[in-house]
Amino acid sequence: MRSPWCAPVLTALLLSACGKQQQTGAPPPPEVGVVTLQAQRVSDVRNLPGRVSAYVIAEVRPQVTGIIQKRLFEEGSQVKAGQPLYQLDDAIYRAEVNSREAAVSKARATLEAAKLAANRSTELARIDAVSAQEKENAVAAERQANADVESAEAALRSAQVSLAYARITSPISGRIGKSNYTQGALVTANQADPLTTVQQLDPLYVDLTQSASELLQLRRDFGGADLNQSASVTLLMADGTKYPQQGQLKFADVSVDPQTGSFALRAVVPNPHRELLPGMYVRAVLERGEREAVLAPQRSISRDPKGNGVALVVTADNKVEQRTVTTTRTIGDQWLIDDGLKAGERVIVEGVQKVQPGMQVRPVEATAVAQAPAATQTASR
Repeated sequence: MRSPWCAPVLTALLLSACGKQQQTGAPPPPEVGVVTLQAQRVSDVRNLPGRVSAYVIAEVRPQVTGIIQKRLFEEGSQVKAGQPLYQLDDAIYRAEVNSREAAVSKARATLEAAKLAANRSTELARIDAVSAQEKENAVAAERQANADVESAEAALRSAQVSLAYARITSPISGRIGKSNYTQGALVTANQADPLTTVQQLDPLYVDLTQSASELLQLRRDFGGADLNQSASVTLLMADGTKYPQQGQLKFADVSVDPQTGSFALRAVVPNPHRELLPGMYVRAVLERGEREAVLAPQRSISRDPKGNGVALVVTADNKVEQRTVTTTRTIGDQWLIDDGLKAGERVIVEGVQKVQPGMQVRPVEATAVAQAPAATQTASR
């Protein structure tokens, strides 16, 4: 005869066994967030860092020694080529000019006397009143006196040049900086320190740098080995605002800097309102047009130990596949893909840590992040 409590015990044992069978079965595939890639129209641009430099720059130095009597300009003003900037004490140089003028007068008087003596000797020689030697000596004395005049005149011109250098003028037209010397300061000829600096600020140069690894791609995109000398350049200021004036690419360096591994480009940019100043940091955008490309979220791309881009893709049968991808640049919060991914493929953006290549997963579309149209976004390296 069965005990009345046997049936409940058997039932409990059977339920426990069924629960253990369910626990030891295969777990469900992990859930991952994916983004389906789509082809988009993007601006084909290059974004390069650069520094503004003056179009023409002249460091003003004295060419003679003297004490500054006056400063003849206002610091920070616009000056013209040939405009006086400093007046040095020129008393010594004026005295030298006066001395040289007297030497010229003396030499000319000596020349006049020599000419008369030579003429007389020539006339007397015709009637044999003087010897041929005396005639030759008189002619030679005339030539010597003429040479003395030329030498005295050259010395006078040199003294006049020194006197003119006592009034220091601007070598170019442009904006003048602060004066490094004040009235009463002694300055010397060809000294190392400039008195002041004059810079032409319209137009300006923008010196750009680019890594040598991207030189080939840049050449392909912008006009071959010498790059396109008419490529337009748009500047972005340090605060991200767009500079209103359009520039032109004018120069590409012929060699790569072995120290930095970069090469130099130079653009010319109008600066009518003096918004740009030498030394300012800017970013230059070189635009080639638009093209269709694939963009992938930055969080979907990681790097392997070699630095290669890696993405995890969910295949049509919901398995994880690892891809090596090549990225060009960022556009907003996305990578521009050159190789490795195609439109329509699903990349994992959430749950990457819990999956491995070959695993079965359950993909779920990740929350889309509102973004501006790619074609209007500014690209940056």
